[in-house]
Amino acid sequence: MFGDLFEQEGEGLGDSGVSAGVCAGGGKEREPPPPRGPIRLSGIRNQGGTCYLNALLQTLLLTPEFREQLFSLEPQELGVVRQDEVDTEVRVIPLELQRLFARLLLLDEQTASTTALTDSFGWTNHEEMSQHDVQELNRILFSALESSLIGTSGSALIQELYHGTLVNQITCKECKNVSERQEDFLDLTVCVRGVSGLEEALWSMFVEEEVFEGNNLYRCSRCERLVHATKCAKLRKLPPFLTVSLLRFSFDFEKCERYKETSSYSFPLSIDLQPYSEQSSLSDSEFCYELSSVIIHKGGCYGGHYHVYIKDIDQLGHWEAPEEDVKEKQTQRKIQTVKGSDVPMDMEDPLSVLTVVIAQESSGSVLLDQLGQKLMDRIGFSWNKKFRKQFGPINKFLRSHSDVFLLVSDGSRVALNPKHTINTNIHTNANSPKSTEAEEGEEGLSVAQEAGHEAEHQLGTEQSRMGVESEISLGVEHESSCHWFDLNDSTVTPIRERDIRKQFEGKESAYMLFYRKKSLQRPPEARGNPAYKVPPHLLEIIHEENVHLQQRRAEFDASSNTVEFRLHLAPCYCPRNGALQPFSPDTSAITMTFDRRKTVGDLRLAVYQMQDQWEGDMALTIAKHLPAGLHLYNTLTDDQQSLYSAGVSNGSDLFVWNGREVNGERVQVGTEWEPVLLNVMRPCVQLDAGSDAGDESGLQRSSHGFPRALTLSGVREALGQQEALVCQEEKGADPEGGGASGWRVCSPEAMRKTLRELTLRDGDSLLLLPPKRASDSMFSVNGDLVTLMTPSDCRWLQVQFWPQRAAEEEEEGKLKKIVASGDTLLGEVKQRALEELQLQEQLTGVPCCLRQLDRTGKLLPPVREELCLRDAGIRLMTSLYLCPGPAPECSQLFLYCRVSTAPSSEPDLELIVEETLSVKECVMEMVRAAGLEGTCWHVRRMDWCEEVGEPLRDENASLLEVGVANGDTLVLTEGQLPPKGFLKLMISWWCGWSEDPGEMMKFVGFVEISEEASLQDLRCQVLTLPALVDVCVPTPEFLRVWLVENQRLNKILRGNTLTLRKMKVVCGSEVCIQKLQCEENLGVKDVLLRVWMGVPGERAYYPSQEFVWDAGRDPCAKGLYHSLSSLYGISPENLLLAKHLPEKHTWMPIHNWTQQVSKRKKKKKVESLQGAPYCLRDGDIIGVKNLLVDSNREFNTLQDEEAQQRLREQTENRRKEGHANVTQEAWPEGKTRATKHRKPEVALSINVGVFR
Repeated sequence: MFGDLFEQEGEGLGDSGVSAGVCAGGGKEREPPPPRGPIRLSGIRNQGGTCYLNALLQTLLLTPEFREQLFSLEPQELGVVRQDEVDTEVRVIPLELQRLFARLLLLDEQTASTTALTDSFGWTNHEEMSQHDVQELNRILFSALESSLIGTSGSALIQELYHGTLVNQITCKECKNVSERQEDFLDLTVCVRGVSGLEEALWSMFVEEEVFEGNNLYRCSRCERLVHATKCAKLRKLPPFLTVSLLRFSFDFEKCERYKETSSYSFPLSIDLQPYSEQSSLSDSEFCYELSSVIIHKGGCYGGHYHVYIKDIDQLGHWEAPEEDVKEKQTQRKIQTVKGSDVPMDMEDPLSVLTVVIAQESSGSVLLDQLGQKLMDRIGFSWNKKFRKQFGPINKFLRSHSDVFLLVSDGSRVALNPKHTINTNIHTNANSPKSTEAEEGEEGLSVAQEAGHEAEHQLGTEQSRMGVESEISLGVEHESSCHWFDLNDSTVTPIRERDIRKQFEGKESAYMLFYRKKSLQRPPEARGNPAYKVPPHLLEIIHEENVHLQQRRAEFDASSNTVEFRLHLAPCYCPRNGALQPFSPDTSAITMTFDRRKTVGDLRLAVYQMQDQWEGDMALTIAKHLPAGLHLYNTLTDDQQSLYSAGVSNGSDLFVWNGREVNGERVQVGTEWEPVLLNVMRPCVQLDAGSDAGDESGLQRSSHGFPRALTLSGVREALGQQEALVCQEEKGADPEGGGASGWRVCSPEAMRKTLRELTLRDGDSLLLLPPKRASDSMFSVNGDLVTLMTPSDCRWLQVQFWPQRAAEEEEEGKLKKIVASGDTLLGEVKQRALEELQLQEQLTGVPCCLRQLDRTGKLLPPVREELCLRDAGIRLMTSLYLCPGPAPECSQLFLYCRVSTAPSSEPDLELIVEETLSVKECVMEMVRAAGLEGTCWHVRRMDWCEEVGEPLRDENASLLEVGVANGDTLVLTEGQLPPKGFLKLMISWWCGWSEDPGEMMKFVGFVEISEEASLQDLRCQVLTLPALVDVCVPTPEFLRVWLVENQRLNKILRGNTLTLRKMKVVCGSEVCIQKLQCEENLGVKDVLLRVWMGVPGERAYYPSQEFVWDAGRDPCAKGLYHSLSSLYGISPENLLLAKHLPEKHTWMPIHNWTQQVSKRKKKKKVESLQGAPYCLRDGDIIGVKNLLVDSNREFNTLQDEEAQQRLREQTENRRKEGHANVTQEAWPEGKTRATKHRKPEVALSINVGVFR
């Protein structure tokens, strides 16, 4: 596990935390690691599954005696590499442990990395990602250290600190002979099952005696016969540090499974081991131990998480009370303050309570919305809970006692009536609110006096609260002089000593205990000194790295706060077309970099210094480039405000002007005056050669910018067309339809609306139609609908040459508009296209035809040339493609032909046959066209969803009789046509999960079987294939049968007695057979899922495992969460699931929440995960995140992002090419996703080198 102990080592600290954050890919500087927090203890990063290692390392680090003896090893003993000794061997494990401890103590980082240490162990990626037992690690790590330190001054380090001995004694009751056997131990393993605590377990081990009697007698060596005897064990030698391993994991022989003991198991903070030891002359203090560390396991027996509670012996950390303790103390102080208040108050009298609450306000009044909260803070109960039932709502109560309360500030605040005073002796009764004159005359405190007392009272309360906080900040804890911390990988939090009791039982409970002798005293100079006993050479290296870290943080802080923006100077711009336009196209902005932490005043001063010719006021306004031009938004007026707070960021535009006008024209600023660029269209007055204002459509187009706050009628006035009809282009009209464009006349209500209310955007068009033009030939007005119809717009077809040979690709760009109408024959269109494209000579003697292109880029069948455009269903203003090849006649069919054994990337064959041709003759034509041989072929028809359907069985019927239509796709399939009622299935063998379907399945042959056969029959017949003769399975149930669709495993066939017909297995289906390790009989509702558990802290997953989910119990997300919770031993609240979409290489999160439904409404139907949008089926991949140890909620891996990038590039290439084959595979040929090969899982082991 640890590999070789000695290897070549370079200088420095190896893989320290400093180098971990230097550069990312491409040389881009990453953010430096953050400095230590106020607690001053460093955490350890989890490499994926190394939480057990982190917990043990933190325990050893905060064991001062172990740490100091490790630091006492000289560099010469460990074999530090020197320049003149290149081949020096080093003791890697203790050397890296020294360096790691130095980083944890002194390096100014929140977390440290153990990569260099685990590399010295010889661990691969598999060990770092797999979790092991911390008790086992403790033993083999100590063994590795002992072997590594042989021949050094630290060779007895483990023996001196952790080694103890116990003795087993058997005493003969007849001759009193004592037989002893001494055992060494580094840790004591104690039982948990059936024991209430550690002391009871030690009592049963070392105090109680085992009696040999009855059938269980002992053979005495002195008596030489079976005798009665007693057996006991005692601790003979106690180590300075006692390690106790708790047997939390047991095996249930009835259920044949492991389980974790979660029952209560107490252990003391201090323990006296004298009752369990041999009598000796040692003092009593040598038997007293105190708890110093508790390693905790959270989870089940098959996985979980480790963290550790550690007592800070040397007080290296800064202890602060947990937040809940702070809140608890403040609450207690607050309760004591309320109880100690001198203000008289009857808790059962709402009038008395409200009077005191209002009187204690320094302002003499309270917001009505805050009165309820202040009342609850005062007495601990809300108004609704204590008084509403008897006295009604609080607002009604206040109004009914107008002699006491006054509603001011339009009823938003409540104050006391100035005539009312608070009586210190007599409390007002709520049922008789009106006070008598005698009561009013008694001695009392005025409102102002009471407010003064309350101010003094609040000051005392604030001082008390500050006293509590100061006590907490100083770390004063009455439980112990040394404090406890929870070290959970990268997180370090302070805890109370009483929190240890929470780890007595449950799924999160103590797993290892570490006790130290109370007699061990620490020197005063070690207290609070992390550099104590650290070797000088490590101090020097750590100091250099801290200096480097500070420099990096300063550089990163400066670079991350530097923004680059553009300055636009007002003298270079003029208001035009609703926005600011530069005088010259060559005008460029001034690029400026500045620290965003500086103020607006600093930036203004810098701009003044740049523009020394500037006169007058200077205003800086944030601007933005819009299609209409540059527009100004908010002006930076507060010179004390930072640029970051003002909204200045990278790429911002700032306009420098006087704040009022630009080149003598006033400029409107703000979002409401943001311009929108509209295309305004008017009918041309005259179309002639000298008119350049219009185009072939007869419309004059111009662009104008208008503020969004302007109404549509204001737009018309600005354009000087008060009488014109304003028409808006009708949205949703088919851009390819009819040859006419539709406009709708704006109603009077719409004319009064602003452009923002009409949701007009940049680039939208408006048509201004004069009333006299509303009835000419160009425009047709029907109600509020205006139709624009011009011959130049509509009566044309676009024809483009589409070559099929590489030599003709240079001609592909040729396209022309051909004048045509609905009655034009397609033959005439083709002839005109040949003339316009000048292709008569090139295509002399070569048949050609016109074809359309569908939305996916596939050429449709050729059009019949004897038909006109209207009869052929071809609309004007669309495109046709001139392609080589004959056009079918009226009695012929154009068919696409596909060979079932050909790769999917190959294009379909195109064939023109007579519709009277028989099916058999058509098969032979397809065989000849494909260049195949033989007569053992049959044909199937492809349905509309691109799936192979049933074969054409009647071979003597004509194509017209079997329903084959023009443009159909026929699939040529090898093999004789199976008899009716029989299925011919293609069989593949499953080779293992892979991203490439070609590697996952291997073709093994065909099987012909009756559709009434059962799944059991299919399994048996598959085993008769020649390719599977060597496959041995105990029973057919050891075979899993998959149905394959589109070269992917789609679903598992289940139900041994069901027929293939009922399972909807059709002829030509592909079936994949998978060999299992055990019998499988899935239920109808069972779903086989592949579960990927995420690696904590990394964008990777552990190897997948199969999981059968019973969707029949609870098909919703909650059911899946609970099932996986039982599998991993993690509560559903700490899980996050997502489904992997392999086609898109993305993940769809599965949320574990249900919509709240009112009781009056009908019960909401359970949303099954087998329905949309998740559509869970067999073989789907489910990603699992353990939120206890993994804060990353993103499921995408680096491989997913790379694949997504390739898909985007392929989509972009197809879009640019225009005519690329969209059926090509998403993965380039010969290229597969890189999969990380891992070694098989092995138990913890160690390979120790020899150094004597």
